[in-house]
Amino acid sequence: MGSTSVETLLGDPSKAKRELGCTPEVTARRMCAEMIEKDLRIAQHHALLKAHGLEVPVSVES
Repeated sequence: MGSTSVETLLGDPSKAKRELGCTPEVTARRMCAEMIEKDLRIAQHHALLKAHGLEVPVSVES
């Protein structure tokens, strides 16, 4: 099966700013930090469930 992952994602918000007057409210660095924090909370939740003998369904990307 093919993968849909890419190694580098680049974006340019200038068109959104120019045509919609829209400017980013969150920096890319902050967005990444929030994503990591969320993943960590989920991992901690799963670890707690497993520590109490519960099965944790985890999706695995291939």
